[in-house]
Amino acid sequence: MQFKQYPLFSQFLFLSSLTTSIFVFFIVISSIIFVRPTNSNKSEAIAKNNRSVAEAIAELNRLIIDLKKTIIISPQPIPWPHIHERAKLARVPVIMYHDILSEKEVFFDVTPEELEADFKLIKSSGIIPITLEQLVAHLQTGIPLPEKPVLLTFDDGYKGHYQYVYPLLQKYGFPAVFSVYLNKMNLKMGRPGVTWEQLQEMAANPLVTIASHSMTHPDDLTTLSEEELTQEIVNSKRLLEEKLGISIPYFTYPAGKSDERVRKMVTKAGYQAALSMDDLNEDFAGSSKNLLAINRFGQSRLERVTEQAWGGSPLPRLNGIDDGFNFTTPIRKQEHTLDEISLILVIGGRPKTIHANSRYQVAEIIKNTGAVAAVDGAFFSLKYLDSNVLIGPVLTNKQQFISGNDGENRKLQGRPLVLIDRDRVSFVPFVPNQHNTLAGIKAELKSVEDAFVGAAWLVKNGEPQPAETFGSLFDFDALRHRAFWGIDYIGQPVIGISTNLVDSVSLGKVLHKLGLKDAVMLDSGASTSLAYQGNTLVNYIPRPVPHVVALFPTNSVKVK
Repeated sequence: MQFKQYPLFSQFLFLSSLTTSIFVFFIVISSIIFVRPTNSNKSEAIAKNNRSVAEAIAELNRLIIDLKKTIIISPQPIPWPHIHERAKLARVPVIMYHDILSEKEVFFDVTPEELEADFKLIKSSGIIPITLEQLVAHLQTGIPLPEKPVLLTFDDGYKGHYQYVYPLLQKYGFPAVFSVYLNKMNLKMGRPGVTWEQLQEMAANPLVTIASHSMTHPDDLTTLSEEELTQEIVNSKRLLEEKLGISIPYFTYPAGKSDERVRKMVTKAGYQAALSMDDLNEDFAGSSKNLLAINRFGQSRLERVTEQAWGGSPLPRLNGIDDGFNFTTPIRKQEHTLDEISLILVIGGRPKTIHANSRYQVAEIIKNTGAVAAVDGAFFSLKYLDSNVLIGPVLTNKQQFISGNDGENRKLQGRPLVLIDRDRVSFVPFVPNQHNTLAGIKAELKSVEDAFVGAAWLVKNGEPQPAETFGSLFDFDALRHRAFWGIDYIGQPVIGISTNLVDSVSLGKVLHKLGLKDAVMLDSGASTSLAYQGNTLVNYIPRPVPHVVALFPTNSVKVK
């Protein structure tokens, strides 16, 4: 079991561990207080007891830190069958297969070799197959799924599902949904179906979810009478439950066709969700009308849609315990379009800044440094356009601290001072007289390795910033390309740019929806640039810059 997919259960485990550790801690302390050593061994006993106390405190602190990183605000489901706004932002593909057989007879048939090639692609691409139960919980609550999820579904109950699909699911450990129409098992002509014995064996496996696909697979449920609908929708559920001894909470529309009357019958029958299809309007699950008409893609779209798959933004954590950082996750690129704003994000790794000796393109600055990605960073001084002089104080590359000049520093009052060390990031309001020395910034973060002053907060402590917080910042409300960086709710660093023109307030709202807890605007407009894996990701030639915020693999920081 992967606890990260079951956050409430993992929270229970951590709370249990914390309670146990507190109990053990007090036992240790009590033994130290109430067990008095003899005079001859007094010094040795005191030293031993001190070590025991230190170890108990260290263990307790470690569990508290783990607990802080685990407890999240439990999302509340919205009224059934509606889809949660957070789930609408995600991109979860549901892939539909039909028959699997050794030789194709129609274009949408799949051979066992082709299916295994799909499974190998899923595994090698880091895509995580999920259950229909997980998808429905996500759609109702907005709770995030694994970062690159997919739901695999197989329609009609063909013999090939037991003969080929079921063994491959067990080989790869992939869950899947099998939608069965019951008369398939009694057909004497045409393609054979699974037997009741085979279906019972599959249903007993936790990888398998069985859904009803009607009794006879009519071409169009919407044309049937009430009596016929009852037979297809209600009685098929009842018979499956009787034969398999399990609950059947899901229905799959034959040919994907339904209307309000059909969906009312599905509701009356007690189904929790239903899978649909529309060859002319395939889309991700979050874009479905509701839980009674969940979108799917045909299997031929697998490679394309899984490239876009995204399980949703991380959830906010409880107030006061959301200061954990995680600089160990893989670095990866995401693209999003929300509220007509298109963004490219790069997430993960360890954040560092690089202050170049002059002004260059971002990709040039990080070349041969070990950085996987970087975004243009702090604003450079308009008084020294051909140099690397920045506005405000800067510490970077573990080199000597460079103070900002008094004339410009005074204008930066209250802007975000970014402080980065090996394990954490702090965003504090810049105070010119206090923060223009190395001692001043170390008073905020003793182990600071990188520091600079950003343009403005876009998101601060989990709140997108309104217009009045930008003060006199030039063109904050204008439509421009914009660069940013920050930390998301699970402690990962995030850098990125807008690929279309956007104002600062709207950008902050979108970044908040994408799960950023803190986000700071960087040099924008003509300087906006993002590089990833050696390539520049903007379609124009940006202005050269002297400073970048870069992401390095956890143990590969090579900046000198």
